[in-house]
Amino acid sequence: MKFVAFERARQGTGASRRLRNTGRTPGIVYGGSGQPQLIELDHNALWHALKKEAFHSTILDMKLNGTEGKVLLRDVQVHPFKPQVLHIDFQRVDAKTRLHMKVPLHYVKADESQAVKFDNCVVNPVMSEIDISCFPSDLPEFIEVDLSGLKKGMSLHLNDITLPKGVTAVTRGKVNPVLVSVVVVGGEEAGAGAAEGAEAAPAAAAPAADAKAAPKAEAKPAKKK
Repeated sequence: MKFVAFERARQGTGASRRLRNTGRTPGIVYGGSGQPQLIELDHNALWHALKKEAFHSTILDMKLNGTEGKVLLRDVQVHPFKPQVLHIDFQRVDAKTRLHMKVPLHYVKADESQAVKFDNCVVNPVMSEIDISCFPSDLPEFIEVDLSGLKKGMSLHLNDITLPKGVTAVTRGKVNPVLVSVVVVGGEEAGAGAAEGAEAAPAAAAPAADAKAAPKAEAKPAKKK
């Protein structure tokens, strides 16, 4: 994706506030062999770009002062209740330096699995993204995970999937975390049990009801002699 940035001369809280009032967003680009540089971006264009997944997880082409450079989105500060971006950070990309960032997981073909089609199960994603390390040329926009092989009682772990070439997962704490779990839906079984109980209840209560409903024999008056 491409976007245009402009050089920003002033910094500070007051300068940033005045900049936002004109429809611009203050930012900074750092890293690589260059010095950190203050920038500003058109807020509306930036707001719409941030809604796209690729803007967060791919290498971006930034045009600044007539020159294009490769950068990554590193941080965004958004107003707590207004639709406004307060500040944005980008990092320059060096082709010879490994990147460390989060990449989204796209789960596909869950409906084709035995767990969903035949065993009345629900696929429950545990992780929506993973940390990876790779060179810029190997950075994927997302990682697709095929769930068609899931069966009842299974859990899909990180080691069960094949990562793209040149990509290494970076895990913290758990070495082989769970990506997806399979949950059995118990609604039908519970419903069947309730139905059986409902049918049995009237049958058991029938004798008592009949006994209660049986009319008492009326006593006949004694005949006078």
